[in-house]
Amino acid sequence: MAKILVIDHDPAILKDIEVNLKDKGYDVFTAVNGTDGLNRFIEAAPDIVILEINLPDIHGFTLLEDLRDEDENVKVIMMTADHDMDTTIHAMKAGAFDYFRKPVHGDELVVAIQKALKARDMEKRIDALLMKSPRLFKAGDIIGTSREMNEIFKTIGTVSQSKTTVLIQGESGTGKELIAKVIHRMTSPGEPYIGVNCSAIVETLLESELFGHEKGSFTGAVSRKLGKFELARSGTVFLDEISEMSLNLQAKLLRVLQEMEFERVGGKDRVKVNARIITATNKELKSLVEEGTFRDDLFYRLNVVSIHIPPLRQRKEDITPLIDYLLAKINLDLNKQIIGVSDDVMDIFLRYDWPGNVRELENLLLSAAVGAKGQILVKDDFQEFLGGFQKQLIAERNQEDISETGIRLTLDEVEGRYIRKVIKESGPRTKGEICEILGISRPTFERKLEKYGITFERE
Repeated sequence: MAKILVIDHDPAILKDIEVNLKDKGYDVFTAVNGTDGLNRFIEAAPDIVILEINLPDIHGFTLLEDLRDEDENVKVIMMTADHDMDTTIHAMKAGAFDYFRKPVHGDELVVAIQKALKARDMEKRIDALLMKSPRLFKAGDIIGTSREMNEIFKTIGTVSQSKTTVLIQGESGTGKELIAKVIHRMTSPGEPYIGVNCSAIVETLLESELFGHEKGSFTGAVSRKLGKFELARSGTVFLDEISEMSLNLQAKLLRVLQEMEFERVGGKDRVKVNARIITATNKELKSLVEEGTFRDDLFYRLNVVSIHIPPLRQRKEDITPLIDYLLAKINLDLNKQIIGVSDDVMDIFLRYDWPGNVRELENLLLSAAVGAKGQILVKDDFQEFLGGFQKQLIAERNQEDISETGIRLTLDEVEGRYIRKVIKESGPRTKGEICEILGISRPTFERKLEKYGITFERE
């Protein structure tokens, strides 16, 4: 039976809450002031404390600190008749689990108590695990245990032996710059790393940013400025969103790659380039070459070594280690002790498509962690996300068995569509791995490919 301590200077309110909670099966203790309340807390070691802010002898916030000194994991639900924004913010910042304005509805209080008890139980169960299995991460780690990420690690190891040009491609949020920084760290750790977002700077300024300019070369050029290639020395220049660079600047960049030297804007002196050049894009450069918006000769210069980062939906086995890593970062930033997500939340994460990739996962965890009241993130911490996820599922279900013409699909058509979807979303997996996902044998898979006219060449 859970024990609850109620501290309030109003005997009538104390009695109402005591009767209500005893009817719900809780063991209830009461106190009419802060001193008595602290003594009862030390004696009874309750699971939950319901605390009035305005007490006759000790202010509620001071008592909250005293309670947390006795038990830093105590769950305190605060309440007061004097409600204002600053008090609410102060209460939550001070470590209250929840906050209510009087009069408190009995059902609302019971729901808050249930949530607090659940959080406390989870914390007790994971304390030992947290001590036995501390997760140690370094800033800048690339997290992933999937086969796709392991291949990327191998490529990083290979390219780190030289200063060859590297092209990194992948959807937004997959971590392209993180990989560029790891390559730099492995190759030139003592040299500068300089990143430039080609889509964030207008063409006229981008040329000056990259190559620098001489005094008087244009209006506003009051002194010589060194460009990124020069400032990088023997380090790394990372050109993000290279697909957004104009054809004019593409030609100048090509000349730099061919000759490994350049001239500042308005200058005549030739400046040697010693830095490694890494580029990245969330678009398919080969398609842009075919469309005529990206130079084919520059593409081949940039594509000496290519790294393609698969989207998170194609490597969902990486979600668990990513959550561990991201929460470790978030705990440092927010001074929290969040250890993971509940099983039902993880199940949803594994079913979600993650259009924003790792960046979306990080932002979601950060948002949930800010308001989290326990060491495990539960469904209540992801309300807005879960609402959107449910809409996605409903839309998908409504479309799964309907053809483009609006006619309901046959069972064979549904199966064929599903197999195509699994193949498309599985990335570079082999037939054997696809069979494991589908839960069928290799011969059955081959028959279904032939039956539905599906081309699949990977072995």
